[in-house]
Amino acid sequence: GTEAVTSKASLKISDTPLDAELRKHLDGLPRRVNDQFNNLGDMVNFVIVGSQKDVQSALEDATWHVADTSNTMAVVNAAVQTYGSKDYLAMPMSTLFLFGRKQDFGYEMAEPIAMVASRHHFRIWKAPFTWKDHEVWVGAGTHDIGFAKDRRNNNVTHKIDPAVDGERDNIASSLQKANIAKSMTYYLPANPVQEAKNATGDSYHSDGRLLVIFLQ
Repeated sequence: GTEAVTSKASLKISDTPLDAELRKHLDGLPRRVNDQFNNLGDMVNFVIVGSQKDVQSALEDATWHVADTSNTMAVVNAAVQTYGSKDYLAMPMSTLFLFGRKQDFGYEMAEPIAMVASRHHFRIWKAPFTWKDHEVWVGAGTHDIGFAKDRRNNNVTHKIDPAVDGERDNIASSLQKANIAKSMTYYLPANPVQEAKNATGDSYHSDGRLLVIFLQ
């Protein structure tokens, strides 16, 4: 959408190449996350370099909210029933897996006009490696644009914007606007994901690049 295009155009991207050690780590990352049934889903599309404390503080300053991980269908269905009238910033977020474990944190940013159906959100995992003694956080972000039927079980789930690069860049833009990002660099890893489906069956597409964000 227009918002994604605007965010992407305004990003200040560094032309400085990543060093060999970090590139090697990024090339070795899983390209996609999976659900509890090992169905492959959302792509890994950004990385944040910084301590847990700094990452959490940065995301709070950029107005991201920690998501509810209860993921009860009762809450989701209640949200559908009250669509347009329920200001619920901590909407349930499903559990997905990377590095063999569930996300460490989930964050979301709801849009004020369509609070329940539309939200920017992502999950992050602490990587099993560090870079120059800095922690590395690996993320998968998508933009919910409505509701759909989950093809795995016919339950209600969120439908994502298939142009997932827009959410990758929206995350970066929010950190840049809050003056938190020291630098940001695109990196095309080995075997990039460019066409795939998430765990609920929605197709998406990407240029395959990771956005690597270094905090102040």
